[in-house]
Formats: sequence, C-alpha cells, structure tokens
Amino acid sequence: MSEIPPARPRPPGHFRIGTVFGAEVLVSASWFVVAALIAVVMAPRVDQAQPGLGPWKYLAGFAFAVLLYGSVLLHEASHAKMARRYGYPVSSITLHFLGGMTSVEGESRRPRDEFMIAVVGPLTSIVVGLAAVGLLFVTPDGLLLLAVQGLAFANLLVGVLNLVPGLPLDGGRVLKAVVWGSSGNMHRGTIVAGWGGRLTAVAALSWPLVLRYGLDTEPRIIDYVLAFVIALFLWSGASAAMVSARLRRKLPGIVARDLARRTTTVPEDLPVAEAVRRAQDASAGSIVTVTADGRPVGVVSEAALLATPEDRRPWLPTSSVARTLDDGLLLPVDIRGEELVLAISRMPAAEYLLLQQDGTIFGVLSTADVDTAFRSAGG
Repeated sequence: MSEIPPARPRPPGHFRIGTVFGAEVLVSASWFVVAALIAVVMAPRVDQAQPGLGPWKYLAGFAFAVLLYGSVLLHEASHAKMARRYGYPVSSITLHFLGGMTSVEGESRRPRDEFMIAVVGPLTSIVVGLAAVGLLFVTPDGLLLLAVQGLAFANLLVGVLNLVPGLPLDGGRVLKAVVWGSSGNMHRGTIVAGWGGRLTAVAALSWPLVLRYGLDTEPRIIDYVLAFVIALFLWSGASAAMVSARLRRKLPGIVARDLARRTTTVPEDLPVAEAVRRAQDASAGSIVTVTADGRPVGVVSEAALLATPEDRRPWLPTSSVARTLDDGLLLPVDIRGEELVLAISRMPAAEYLLLQQDGTIFGVLSTADVDTAFRSAGG
C-alpha cells in the first residue's frame, strides 16, 4: 500500500525526526531524560574501556543511548513495514522512555495479520542481538567493543522480554492472535492476552523481592522505581486493551443508517431563514446545500446556525452557515462499527453526509449522535 496516512496533530512534547515507510518518526521529550540517565550510568564503563576521556565520557554514553534507540527504531520499523504489507496504514512511530510504539490504524482483520505484525518486532531485535554477538569475536577492545556488547545484550533482552505473552507487549498480541485463530473470537483473544499482561505486571512489581530473596542481592531505590513504572505501564496497557475489547464487541451494532437525521436540500443562496422554515415543514433534522444541478456541496453546521441571530437569517445565504463537503465528510450509509469510528477520527467534523450506493442523499450523521450511541454501547 503506497498511500501515506493523513497528517494528524502532533502530541505535545514530541519532536519529528523523519519518516520510515511513510510513518512519522517522533521522539518524546521523556527520551532525553532516559538518554541522559544512560549517559551517566555508562560513563564509568566508558572510562574503563577508554581511560582519559574526562567529561567526554558522558558524550560517549549519550552516543550509546542514540545507538541503542536506533535498534529500537529498527524494531518498530519492522512492525510498520509488516503492517503496511498487509494493508494497514501506519500513522507514526514514537520513541519514548520505555522504548517505542508503532501506531497502526484499525484492528487487524485476520489472526494471521495480527500474529505477523506482532512477532516481527521481537524477531528483528533477536536477529540484531545475534548479529552483534557475532561481531564480538572480531571487534577490537575499547569503546567499539563496549557498544557492540551493549547492543547484543539490549537487543536480546528486548526481543525475549517482548515475547512474554501479555498485552501491551508484542507477545501479548501473539497470544491474542493464537487465541483468536483457535476460537474464532478476536475479543476473547484480547481478554486472555490482557490478563496475561496483568499477571506480567504483578511479576514485574515483585522484581525487588526476587533480587532480595532469590538472588541474595539487596535491591536499590532504582530497582523499586523501575519495577513500579514497568508494572504500571503493563497493567494500564493491558487494562486499556481489555476495556477496548469490550467496547469493540458492541461497536458493530452502531450503524450510520440507524443514526441518520432526515435532511432537506436547499440552494446555496437561499436565505437561512427560508432554509430553516423548509426543514421544519419537512420535519428534517439537518439541511444540505446543493448546486443548481442538485449536487450536494455543503452541510449546515448546527453550531453555526444556532450562533446566527434570527434577525439576520433572512439576509444571509445558507452557504454562510454550511461546511463545504470535502471527501472525508461523505460517508456510505451502511458504514458501521469500527470503520465508522475510524472514518470520523480521520476527518473530525460535527456533521457528515450519508450517501446511498447510487450516490443519492440518505441523510446527515451527527457526531453527537454517534457519541451517544457509543456511550450507550459501552454501558
């Protein structure tokens, strides 16, 4: 698939550094904090590998952080490449303090798609780690050897840990795909993988206890902090996936046709007051402006209409309170569920025009009505 996903507002505190496979690569501000910590932690080892660097050892440590996150980017890029291969748009790749995240639009359509998109990331990390292990035998002593050792350890660790069967880890998506494929129920797969993520969170929280009683090592403050942060990340990610699965189970019941407001069509230059009168006479809940040949060109904004004083309505053309109908505001009348929610998120608006298969107008869909139906489904 060659299309680049539509641009979206960039999250605050994120910086764009380029694109990979058509997806924006963003770096979170939190990454710089982690990079600085890595530089400080690595400084003593840099001093051992290359004595005499002085303050430059921190720069070497920072360079190692950049190299490390380069391999994380490679991990996420493999997700993006596989997703696009199966026809799923990828909006962005984000590098943050806990690693990276690839934003793939929409749910997987088949278990195989979910499995392949998920598993390719950890496998890429493991391959990079094994390649680095191979380089250890030909790399001379010094900073370069330290970097290769770090790459080998980090990538093998990331690859293996990401295969743990619990959401939001890649292994959780693999488990979801397996359960989905065997049961035929995607939502069941998500719930099972979500519980796997919660159990993994509990295991992460107990890491300081493992150090103390299992490895006879006194845990440091940083061990407690990291255990808490990782456990919180896993638990919240798994819980969010489980809530989303329960909502998505009810999404197919949300059909645009059922939510459509009856509409009346009026010429673009018809006064607003007359357009409102015609809509009231027809018991219509929306107004669409059309050209002389009947082609729809705008949908009246309810907010703009209410903001227009009644004494001005006889003198203003209806087009003055209508939004131009761009392609994203024209939806098929039978669109439903997740596809409907995704279409609305791509082109946010208050109203959309619903068309039948032959191109004729069926009605107008209000985002407020969709939100109400969504909340009802979630309840």
